Amino acid sequence: MKDYNPTDIRSQEQTELEENLKRRQAKDSEEADFKWLMGSRRGRRIIWRQLMRAGVFRLSFNTNAMSMAFSEGSRNEGLYIISRINGLCPELYQVMVKENNDKGI
Repeated sequence: MKDYNPTDIRSQEQTELEENLKRRQAKDSEEADFKWLMGSRRGRRIIWRQLMRAGVFRLSFNTNAMSMAFSEGSRNEGLYIISRINGLCPELYQVMVKENNDKGI
């Protein structure tokens, strides 16, 4: 690693550009992975099971505050997955629902 020089603005800008590129590539890779997973029936089954375990389709109310907080944490992760579906491949959400309702789940 080279020495840091606070007056070398060009080097700092270059470093920032490289870091931004790495972040963008990581984000693109993550999005492509998710689309790949949702692109197959098997992947949609995996996502559906995660949504079921997370409890996104049921109330998390509980008279015990700690139990309810735990359930809401799980539910929040499931809602994040739904937001990823809606943001990256919304057309596959209905496909996933239909596939899993056809099985009587």
